[in-house]
This record gives sequence, C-alpha cells and structure tokens, in this order.
Amino acid sequence: MKVLLVSMPFGALERQALGLSILKACLQRAAVHCEIRYLNFDFAALVGVHDYFWLTRQLPYTAFAGDWCFTGQLYASDATREQQYVDRVLRADWKLSESDVRRILHVRSLTGVFLEHCSGAIDWGRYDVVGFTSTFEQNIASLALAQLIKRRHPRITIVFGGANWEGEMGLELHRRFAFVDYVCSGESEVSLPALIECVRRRRAPIDVPGVVYRKDGDSVLTPAGPLIENLDDLPVPDYDDYFRDLAASGVNADVLPVLLFETARGCWWGAKSHCTFCGLNGGAMSFRAKSQARALSELGELTGRWGVTMVENVDNILDMRYFQDFLPSVAAARPGLQLFYEVKANLLRRHVKLLADAGVNRIQPGIESMNDHVLALMRKGTTALQNIQLLKWCREYGVAAEWNLLYGFPGETRDDYREMRQLLPEIRFLGPPSACGPLRLDRFSPYFDRPEEFGLCNVRPLTSYRYLYPFGTESLRNIAYYCDFDYVSDRNPRGFSDDVIQYVQECQRNRETGVLTAARRSDGQLMLNDTRVLATASSVVLGGPEQAAYEFCDRAHNLTAIHSHLSRRCAAVSLDVQRLRAFLDSAVANHLMIRQGDRYLSMAIAVGELRTQLEIAEHEPHRPLQLLKTAS
Repeated sequence: MKVLLVSMPFGALERQALGLSILKACLQRAAVHCEIRYLNFDFAALVGVHDYFWLTRQLPYTAFAGDWCFTGQLYASDATREQQYVDRVLRADWKLSESDVRRILHVRSLTGVFLEHCSGAIDWGRYDVVGFTSTFEQNIASLALAQLIKRRHPRITIVFGGANWEGEMGLELHRRFAFVDYVCSGESEVSLPALIECVRRRRAPIDVPGVVYRKDGDSVLTPAGPLIENLDDLPVPDYDDYFRDLAASGVNADVLPVLLFETARGCWWGAKSHCTFCGLNGGAMSFRAKSQARALSELGELTGRWGVTMVENVDNILDMRYFQDFLPSVAAARPGLQLFYEVKANLLRRHVKLLADAGVNRIQPGIESMNDHVLALMRKGTTALQNIQLLKWCREYGVAAEWNLLYGFPGETRDDYREMRQLLPEIRFLGPPSACGPLRLDRFSPYFDRPEEFGLCNVRPLTSYRYLYPFGTESLRNIAYYCDFDYVSDRNPRGFSDDVIQYVQECQRNRETGVLTAARRSDGQLMLNDTRVLATASSVVLGGPEQAAYEFCDRAHNLTAIHSHLSRRCAAVSLDVQRLRAFLDSAVANHLMIRQGDRYLSMAIAVGELRTQLEIAEHEPHRPLQLLKTAS
C-alpha cells in the first residue's frame, strides 16, 4: 500500500502540517509507505506569496474568502450565487474595498489552473490512498482536488480528516460528497493505520474507531475509541516532506519557517471548567501531556535536525509540571530558541522569569477581558488583576503577551464596561490587545451545546457557509463550525462595549510610549519614575512601610493581607490600617497602583536590583525586611 497525504491551500506556509507529519510516522511504523505533499506552496507561487499571505493573515477568516475562491472548481458555475457572496459577505458584512474584492477575484481566477497543475505534477496512479487534512480554509480546495483525482483515478481511495471533519461535520460532509470514501474523525494515530489495513484487505472498517464509511449507501460513523493516553508512545513528527517542498518551491525566499512542537493535548482547565465560548478539543478535552524527558528529547531532535530556532508549541495550555524540569532544562542548555506557548493567566513572577530564561519570548495567556464579572461569565477562572499583573511581569522579562478583548457575552452589563473603560488607561503602557472583537459561537462550546441555558437563541451557521456549500439549512447546521446567534431579549448586551471598543482602537493606532518603572536607590529607598501621559509626578520616592506595602503589592493583595504582612515584617514601624489605606488610595489616585474591589496591585515595572529582590521575596515571603525611613 502506498499513501499520499496532502496539505492544500490555505494551509500556513511557514508551518508544517503537524497532524500529517505524525500520521506519516505512524504509518511508517506500520510498514506502510507514506509521503506528504505541500501543494499550498505551489498555489502561493502561482498567485504570488504576498497575496497568499494577505488572504491567510489579514482578511477576516470567517469570511472564508480562501475557501470561496475554490467553489467554482467544486460545483457547477453559479454566477448569481457568486455575485451574492461578493455583495453580501465581502462588501456588506466585511466592508472590503473594491481593490480588495478585485484581489480576491484574481486569486479565484487561478484556481482552475492550479488544480490542473496538481493533476499533472503528481503521478497519482502510484498511490492506493490519498488523504487530505482540512483545518480552517482548506476544505473547498481539498474537496475540489479530491473530486478531480477520483474522476481521473477511480480506484484511488480518498480519505479526509482534520478539524473541519470532526464528529457530525465529517459525517455530513461524507454524505454530501460521494467521492470521499472515508473520514477519520478526531485523533487518528490509531484509526488511520487500521483503516489502511482495511482498505488493503478490502473490508469495511466496522471495528475501526472514529471512522465514517458507507454501509448500504448511508454514511455511518463508528464509535469513537479511547483517547491516546500516553503521548510518549507517539512518534516524533516527520517534517522531511515540508522542508523538501519548501526548498523546491518558488516561495522559499519569502517564507521563514517555524517548527511546530506538541507536548500536550486537551485542556486541564477546560476539563475542570469549560470556558463558555471555547470550541477547541471537540471530544478530546481530557488533558494528557508528554513526559518532560520526552518533550526535551523531541525538542532537541527537531531543532537539531532542521536548525530552526523559532518553535511554536501547539498545546491549548501549558502543563504546569513543565516548570519543574522541562523549562529549567531548556533554560540551562540555552539553545538560543524562540518559543511560543499558550498559558493560563494565573502565572506567578517566577513562572514568567523561567519562561523568559527558557527562550519563551511569546505567549498567549488567554486574556479575553479586564472585568471580573465578564471573566466569570466566560468561566476563565482568573481576575482582571491577575491578567494585569501577568502583563506587567511579561513587560519586565521581555515576553510578548498576545491578548484579546472579547465582548458580547450574555449577561454583561453597562457597568462592566464603564469599569473597564476607567481601568484601561491605567494599563495602556503595557500595550494594547492584539485584537478586540465580538463573541463568536463555535461548535463544541457550551454556548453551542446549550444556548438557551446562557440566554442565546436562533443559533445558525454564519452567512458565509451558504455560499460555500449549496445545501439545505439542516445540512449547513451539521457542517458549520462557526455560528451566528441572537440574544434572548433580557440578555442582550449589544452597545454596552462601544466606548471600550473605540478606546482600544485608539490605543492600537497610538501606542503609549511612556512607562512607569521602580528601582532601588543607593540608600535602599524606592524610586518610581513615570513618563506616561497620565503621570501626576515624574518621580516619587518611597521608604519605610509605604515602600514595603508597594513592593508587597507587586502581586495583588487585599488590605488585610497587606497590613498583616507589614505587621510581621515592619514591626518596628507603626502603620495603622487607616494610614495604610490612605497611602494605598493615594497611590491609586496618582496612577501608581490599581484597586479592584479590596485588592491593590502596584503597576511599576521593576528594574535592576529591585527585580531580583522581588524574585527572592516570592520564593522567601518570610525573609526579614530591612527597615527603611519613611519618605518625606
């Protein structure tokens, strides 16, 4: 048996198809000949790499412009529907300029040429099975090529998998496209080799878990099998084909590759408290992680083989146990890597320092709001102050934090956004959110599964889907991953966030150049320097219990905890609760601290010796504090 796995447009040019790379290694273990072809490189060379990047990076992905470009090759031409898509989706919904519309139409005009190129560039007759991975905007291009292959090589078995084909989506797509023989739904490291064996023996895969096949003309999904519990059993992904195809492509000079690196699956937070809007993981929420030794070995093998120092981890969330051995080992080896991880926002200072020391220079911490009530509606399990202190520490250690502001959650109030609008100027110097957008309803999320429970109704596929798939409403409901919805009347928050949205947009256009820093002077006192627009004084000196309180609030604490801390560590200096409260509130009024409820957070970026002292204080909270004179 010979298998070819294909990555089509609009797969990212700079990233490998991780799923295909693991599956190839699994098939090779099973003594099945397998190759991968990255035909997305061919399309990028044809349309121009800059147009390809524009379509995949700058256009709104829920417009599905990339997918739509291939609809004319998958279905019979329908000029009316094509014009409706341009007018309704591109012009009306997304308000694209006429030059942008023409740019999309130009790309669309080349899809037929591309598919004919694919037909001739590969000797399809050499293969028994051709498999397609489909995530995001890869579906229509993959289906169009699969249809062409089946028409010209009827004996070839066509298999689909990937996020667009999971569960009910894959079952419905299989019903609609007769040229697709099988679908592998969910984790396929076990099911695909077993399916290939069934194809070889010409028998139905009735006992292969998570596979869609045809029985008496009907599409049938076999029961899902157990998740892969021991990820150490998985092979190291095989990226040979990616680097071969990139080197041979006409776009290699414009593509800077990053290595994809997987250390865990599922989400340990989602397994405890599924965020209401999150549709990731589907039926695979259970958290599993590779051993730290295996992760370290795999990282070394991948980076050593390919000499690529930019590494993007694909896990939904970092395993907190990796702070014990994995990250310290990477930091100690100092391999000069630039790593990306998704993390939860409840990290401590020491965690951020260790990330930076290990070369994790970019994180996505799951910050989606700066209001405690909205965060509770999301079930994020974090607070606004936790989010802010993480951004502060990231700024200190040079770790770029990519965060978003999402709005439109049922149950939000106007007060939520009044409070957020007052808060945002205080943290403007920490950098604006990468994006600010409305709630999106995704399949597999609690909002999708139980909309009425949350005050949502009339859940329906996004408008774009009707122009990608010329099927009935029920079929589109089964295919769509992204949905639109309405609010139950008394849960409608539309308009509440308008002022916040406008402020964020202004911050993104005009970034704050000033900064608030804190450093220890030679006499041990604390010097705050403030060059921000909202500064009330360019410098402030603190000593004694005020300094101790400010430094203690490097991490957010309530008044009781602050007073207790000072009582233990500054016993020789009297500072009653009223005086302490007055100092803290004065610091808040002068934009040196933030207060949320009864909790206070110091906002200054620690530099020099102070940063080292704060690191020590987090490790040794009961270490005696040197008493200082109160600043005059």
